[in-house]
Amino acid sequence: MSSMDEPGWGAVETAFAALGRVLILLDAELRVVRATATLDSWVCPGACHKIPGHPIEDLLGPHLFGEEQGLRAALEHGAREEGRRAFVRCETGTARLASVTAAPLPEAPGAWAEGARYVLVLRPAEEDELILEGALAAHGIVARAPAMLRIVRFIESLQRSEATVLITGESGTGKEVLARAIHASSPRHAGPFVAVNCAAIPSELLETELFGHVRGAFTGAVRDRVGRFEAAHGGAIFLDEIGDMPPPLQVKLLRVLQERQFERVGESVSTPMDARILAATHRDLKEAIAAGSFREDLYYRLRVVPIHVPPLRDRPEDVEPLARHLLARISAREGRAVRLSPDALVLLQRYRWPGNVRELENAIEYALAVCQRQTVQVEDLPAEVTFGAEGTPLGPHGAHAGSDASAPLEETPSGDEAARIRAVLEAQHWHHARAAAELGISRTTLWRRMRALGLT
Repeated sequence: MSSMDEPGWGAVETAFAALGRVLILLDAELRVVRATATLDSWVCPGACHKIPGHPIEDLLGPHLFGEEQGLRAALEHGAREEGRRAFVRCETGTARLASVTAAPLPEAPGAWAEGARYVLVLRPAEEDELILEGALAAHGIVARAPAMLRIVRFIESLQRSEATVLITGESGTGKEVLARAIHASSPRHAGPFVAVNCAAIPSELLETELFGHVRGAFTGAVRDRVGRFEAAHGGAIFLDEIGDMPPPLQVKLLRVLQERQFERVGESVSTPMDARILAATHRDLKEAIAAGSFREDLYYRLRVVPIHVPPLRDRPEDVEPLARHLLARISAREGRAVRLSPDALVLLQRYRWPGNVRELENAIEYALAVCQRQTVQVEDLPAEVTFGAEGTPLGPHGAHAGSDASAPLEETPSGDEAARIRAVLEAQHWHHARAAAELGISRTTLWRRMRALGLT
């Protein structure tokens, strides 16, 4: 029977298609009963016919309905949840970021919803209408913050370009990850990606490292050596920490950019340069120009396509997906299946991360080394995360120990506790996720306390 033959379903599909929304019906086990055809045009052709009977996790991933997220518990208790985010994933590897609204269905919703108990409505996340596929997804770009999503969309727009790119941002923000994704999604993706850290190589060796040398060019040069520019032929060379390049080499690099050729050390014959140049630095190059340590003409040669990566403290929305991504990657490498407790996740989100994503990765690796259980708890995190910047222990929702806000709910008399929870819920307009974060507890714990205290 076609959808138009079933009572009401054709009208439902038409209405949701007009709104650009996807409607998904779930049974009591959270398996898909049916989905509107908008899902096909969104990101997964044919999905609305293939997905029925499958767990919703097959489409939205496991994290949204896990115990830590509390969405399953919320639905079971008859609540509606709005504004949750998930990637709608397709068999082809394509994924689209969506905002998810979930709610129980009323009794007897109609013949077209037979067996359905819950309803999900998906829409493109407002400022994050994003499709991740191919190279971008494969290179581990994890983005939820609007600023990072704009960068991802911008990278997608460069897929046919071979222009020089200058990536700026603090150390540890993931500049090389972006550079690799830019290369992998470019016309030169089949060629090599050669990375050089200009700050890590002594200045007297950097020239031969970049351009190579011929036999006899200097003492110890017993044979010809291929430089990084030559090794990157047909691909891309990534000049990391370009702001630390010595001024004499800046002149030679400028010539390479202008003339698209270079000379090996000890050789007078020019070699054609056939590599795209991607550069990155944590330094403020305009300040370096004013101080006379960086050439202005080289700066503008490199800054054809500028990309600035904001620090992690300015994009707190990225902490959770990054932490989960890093935890999954590192635990898989160790053959473990470990998750983050809600309290540990809240502390990760409250910390300022002066070392950015690199520091977050180190913190996750530390926690896995310490944790002997299947869930990373607060006590497994590094001291600087659990104690915060001021050196006093943080409560699970970021308040310092000893403050009224950090007192466990169970230590408060039930009457006061009920009043406190109700006050927080009303302040948060009964948004359970935000109220749980304010109280410093998981959503599941909040539901349990609400039920025990008779709060609805």
